[in-house]
Amino acid sequence: MNSIRSFIAIPLSSEIAQAAAKMVNRLKESGDGIKWVPTDNLHLTLKFLGEVHNTEVPQVCEVVQKICRSIEPFELHFQGAGGLPALDRARVIHAGVVDESEFLTSMVSQLELQLAKLGFKPEVRDYRPHLTLGRAKARRANQEVIDRLQSEQSTVLGSMIVEEVQVIASFLDKHGPTYQIMDTIDLG
Repeated sequence: MNSIRSFIAIPLSSEIAQAAAKMVNRLKESGDGIKWVPTDNLHLTLKFLGEVHNTEVPQVCEVVQKICRSIEPFELHFQGAGGLPALDRARVIHAGVVDESEFLTSMVSQLELQLAKLGFKPEVRDYRPHLTLGRAKARRANQEVIDRLQSEQSTVLGSMIVEEVQVIASFLDKHGPTYQIMDTIDLG
């Protein structure tokens, strides 16, 4: 039985992806100790599943379909830059996501609950919507990166309507991950 490293995500509109790529270009410097996400790989992660047996993929897709049917398309706003777990200890560099409708948070809660019934480990931390732009190679980002993040805290990237969710396979090689969409599910 083969397993597939998988996650569930919202694809970005081209406008948000381009604005995020421009933010990354302003933030990154050679030798800054951050592994920046390539523009083609930018997405809004809802749930990282880890290794999924290929026979379980249809069940995962069914769960996502059921949840997506109950949620109408909704708007997300992308603005600011920050770090997780906190700006001064940033291991993950991100753009902020504002979920005024709370549909995103509701969707993630439902995914956690329903996927736990299939045996997927629930996330121990509360979901904090964010668009990952990069990850520190060391324990945390250096002060120069943090200073650049602070200069982007009020930057507005734009808004998009979320209309679909994807179940994605991730394949790791020496150049980083490559993604293959296994299923695309419309909302509503």
